[in-house]
Amino acid sequence: MSALHADGGAKAWLATFAVGLSTFTVVTAEMLPVGLLTPIVSTLNASIGRAGLLISLPALFAALFAPLVVLGARRTDRRNLLAGFLLLLIAANLLAAAATSLALLFAARILLGFCIGGIWAIAGGLAERLVPPASVGLALSIIFGGVAAASVFGVPLGVFLGEALGWRMAFLAVAVLAALTLLLLVCVLPPLPVTQAIGWRSFTAQRANRQLLTGLLLTFLLVAGHFMAYTFVRPLLQTVAGIESRWVGPLLFAYGIAGLVGNFIAGQAAAKRLRRTLALIALGLALAVLLLPLLGHTPLSGGAFLLLWGIAYGGVSVALMAWMLKAAPDAAEVASSLYIALFNLAISCGSLLGGLVVDAGGLTINGALSGLVLLLALAILMGTRRQMPKTAAKADSPPG
Repeated sequence: MSALHADGGAKAWLATFAVGLSTFTVVTAEMLPVGLLTPIVSTLNASIGRAGLLISLPALFAALFAPLVVLGARRTDRRNLLAGFLLLLIAANLLAAAATSLALLFAARILLGFCIGGIWAIAGGLAERLVPPASVGLALSIIFGGVAAASVFGVPLGVFLGEALGWRMAFLAVAVLAALTLLLLVCVLPPLPVTQAIGWRSFTAQRANRQLLTGLLLTFLLVAGHFMAYTFVRPLLQTVAGIESRWVGPLLFAYGIAGLVGNFIAGQAAAKRLRRTLALIALGLALAVLLLPLLGHTPLSGGAFLLLWGIAYGGVSVALMAWMLKAAPDAAEVASSLYIALFNLAISCGSLLGGLVVDAGGLTINGALSGLVLLLALAILMGTRRQMPKTAAKADSPPG
């Protein structure tokens, strides 16, 4: 037990904030190209569909690395692990800023995928080690709030920086943010040694946990369906809704505000009616991605559907994490790493499939297919039991 855990004072919350800032920084780096696809394509002479790999590649590698980090790190001090991943995050963004070809940019994004998997996997299990038990819920909301905030603000941040300074400077700015985060982390996070490592049996113990498996399936469908369409939100707004380039940034910022509102609403609602909350999120996402290409042919209607999209997606991370932790309360780090793996695999598959569909059939067809994926998630939710189980499968060893 660390001293921070014992007193729960200001330094404990500063350390928790530093971990939340780490998740914010790495997910901002992950989402950055969504708002920069158009200038990147123009500079590096690539198709929009192929440039969509800038989202799918890091997500795919993050999905591979998240469980492996939990297994491979074993007794390595979690503070040292986070610091190491932040150093790699700085390097990945510097390489992206200096890339002169799409291949080099792909290499930088693969390195970023390693950072995403590592930081997410470790950060999720730290709340209970930094604050007293009564404050773990708030600490988790701060740590995963970094993910939610980056998911909704990372894209408009990229647009603003890209429009003002160029897309290379946007990546450089994230490298600077990662360096500042590393400095804060080293100053305020205590040593976090691990006395009992998680093994394969900790993961295999969850095979019979049907609620956990359902949560993983819902994670994949909701996130993949979203990113099939959202990877191409900038060309969607410009070509379908007729929105000028200079208004894309402000609109995506409004999307971010809507997302934070959705995050707050979903967090409160999920504590009382988790299944219904996720069903409403799935319905909102499906309506947004289906109707924007069909009915959003003016800036006003396109903007309205974008705000609906933001409110719905803002609740995805917090509601799905609530499902996972409720399904496996005594295997938090195992559940977290599996959730992170499926979340990022879904980003990769969604953006990759979206790129193929956009290149072959266009943005409207892609919106229809992504909407069908989201409606499938809604159908699964409607078919599940109304109550989560009171007990869930346990891991063989406690989270590190």
